[in-house]
Amino acid sequence: MEPIYKEIIAGTFIDRPNRFVCHVLVHGKAETCHMPNPGRMREFLFPGVTLYLTPNRPGLRTAYRVVGVKKGEDIFYLDTTKANDVAACLVQHRKIPGWENYFLAGREVTMGDSRFDLLLGDAETGETFPVEVKSCSLSGERGAMFPDAPTERGEKHMAHLVTMAENGEHAGLLVLVHYRKAQWFLPNFHTDLPFGEWFRKGMDVLDWKAAGLSWTEDFTMPESVRLIGSSKKALDEEMGNAGDYMIVLHLEEDRDIPTGSLGTLHYRKGYYVYAGSAKRNLDQRMAHHRALRKKKHWHMDYLRQQCSFLAALPIRTKEDLEHRLAGRLADIADWSVKGFGCTDCHCESHLFGFEENPLHLRKFVKIEEDFEINRLDRYFR
Repeated sequence: MEPIYKEIIAGTFIDRPNRFVCHVLVHGKAETCHMPNPGRMREFLFPGVTLYLTPNRPGLRTAYRVVGVKKGEDIFYLDTTKANDVAACLVQHRKIPGWENYFLAGREVTMGDSRFDLLLGDAETGETFPVEVKSCSLSGERGAMFPDAPTERGEKHMAHLVTMAENGEHAGLLVLVHYRKAQWFLPNFHTDLPFGEWFRKGMDVLDWKAAGLSWTEDFTMPESVRLIGSSKKALDEEMGNAGDYMIVLHLEEDRDIPTGSLGTLHYRKGYYVYAGSAKRNLDQRMAHHRALRKKKHWHMDYLRQQCSFLAALPIRTKEDLEHRLAGRLADIADWSVKGFGCTDCHCESHLFGFEENPLHLRKFVKIEEDFEINRLDRYFR
């Protein structure tokens, strides 16, 4: 198969000031590079990791574009601007199992108020049908999930495709899973519940494929594709507006803060992670913690008043994982606030302090991965 890029250069990640820009050490010089993937990618972007770049054409604001990243011994493809090209090439070369008899009939096809990535055709019957392509890099030890950030466009396209399929029309979804070890795929219902719900509705009516791809450092088009399965049971048992969550806050200076029934507590400057749960209305509970409130109900309402809000990280499940989550956070935290948020359990605390932003710490991201992704491996044994 042909190479996607004329030139690939390896660099070392420094930081990512915003979603579309990152700083990379290239040939001993710090370069500002375009990041074409707007996802969170916290599981990849740690200082010192290897990024793969391709030179941009002259006249653009950045000299390079990021195309991939190395995580351990595995290489992940990140260039979402080329995902449709990869999908089109795999279709044209009859590499997608189950779609070998279809040809590429078009690209960027408008149907109603949606524009789908590919149009596939059947030479024998004359049938054509739309296919939406999704590029999946979020993974755990054995599984992969999409998306890694909420996607209104993805939700809209899924709703349109599923509605078409429920009306008896042929409609397709192709998820490119850029992880060679992936053994299962699920929609990331933790991050984007509506997308997950539409995927579940479409599992029996859509012509969908999750295609596992293996990449090398030269990013030549993959020679082979293996299909990856999913699980209705996992979605039915885990997905919904309930579960556990982590709230990440930042306190800029040491403060004594009145904290309801706990009295006035001294809080060190730094970052705080609160582990909580909601047996129902999880999204509403996280929204409550995000807001600044005059009327305070929970301990978190008092602390939130003095902190900047960084993130709300849901773990959707019908299991009660709050205390296990607090235990894992206790193992990695620099300190904890005794008695905070744990009135009905034996945990010392559910609020944990960090000197550094935990969102950028490997050990914190590993906890996210274990609770959001690796815990679901049991559905695929």
